[in-house]
Amino acid sequence: MFTERIKNRLMNQHKTGLYRKPVEINKRKDKYLFIGNRRVLNFASNDYLGLGVSEELKRKVSSNFLKYGTSSSSSRLVSGNYSVINQAEKEYARFFGYEDALFFPSGYQANIGILSALFEKGDLLIFDKHIHASSVKGMLLSGADFHGYNHNSMSHLCKWLEKTSEKKPAVLTESLFSMDGDFLDIQGFKELKKRFDFFSIVDEAHAFGILGESGRGIARDVADIGVGTFGKALGLFGAFVLLPACFKEYLFNFSSPLIYTTALPEAHAASAIDILEIISQCEKRRKHLHEISSLTKESLIGDGFCVKGDAHILAVEIGDESRALEISEKLLEKNIFVLPARYPTVPLHKAILRIGMTALHTEEDVEKLVSSLKEVYGKIEKADR
Repeated sequence: MFTERIKNRLMNQHKTGLYRKPVEINKRKDKYLFIGNRRVLNFASNDYLGLGVSEELKRKVSSNFLKYGTSSSSSRLVSGNYSVINQAEKEYARFFGYEDALFFPSGYQANIGILSALFEKGDLLIFDKHIHASSVKGMLLSGADFHGYNHNSMSHLCKWLEKTSEKKPAVLTESLFSMDGDFLDIQGFKELKKRFDFFSIVDEAHAFGILGESGRGIARDVADIGVGTFGKALGLFGAFVLLPACFKEYLFNFSSPLIYTTALPEAHAASAIDILEIISQCEKRRKHLHEISSLTKESLIGDGFCVKGDAHILAVEIGDESRALEISEKLLEKNIFVLPARYPTVPLHKAILRIGMTALHTEEDVEKLVSSLKEVYGKIEKADR
């Protein structure tokens, strides 16, 4: 019974253009992936500043692992609560402007860990419909009631807040949305927060390191809790939550995903401290990333594509899932790797090509991407007529 169900569902994935089979990558170097014997220009990376392939950071991380070892070998609540981890968390809180911080092994685990622990049956959560899947899973695990508002619509959020004002809900959103690539309406959100005095959790995973002064993000004025990740612009792995001090104490006592998992190793925390110094000195990279991202968007729009995105994440609207997949495959034949984001990552029949720009990309790379996409799209469109 189980085997037949699995086979049928996989067959349906193929039929609907939703089947996923990741490309096997031999190695990564700078802005390139090596697939088989080919060098492929990568536009599907979240390594926005290029730190994930930085020789400086690699040396620092290697040195830290030689010094501290490879594993904490325990959860934080048993014998894994090392002083260097606590020091790193304090430094992250200070850098980003919060009372305290707490490290998690992944962003997915961070969102599940805080939402499932902080909220419970009887609570009310209002969320942007385009928040990350991990936040949705965390809400489900919490047992709280929840309602979604239309993506980035402050007027729709306001209506929900007016309807539910007596329950004083919490609001969940992102500062830079991972698929749409657009900014949260900070001013509109701030006005609503002032009016309704709601508790807010803002995921800044795609903003920290790149946006704001020295990469401090854009939502501190409106976030009671901020969620970040090391695995994107910061070039490492794991995640961090920025929060009031009493919330950290609470999570140590009630967050199962934190209590029952092995802590990140000491070497990770030492490397995290090094990263704060590095991103403070990345202004040239941030400036170049902004400029090259703007150029890419303008070039794509100039060639007739419908493109969303306010920063380094660009979404080229395609619509049909099978077509998005075909375009991605044809681009790969031209040694360009772009993600075809499909349902359930994005709404059904709203497939996109998600372009992740990095500080490693050049004007020549942009020209190659745009001209190749134009050629591929034109051929597929002509064949479909």
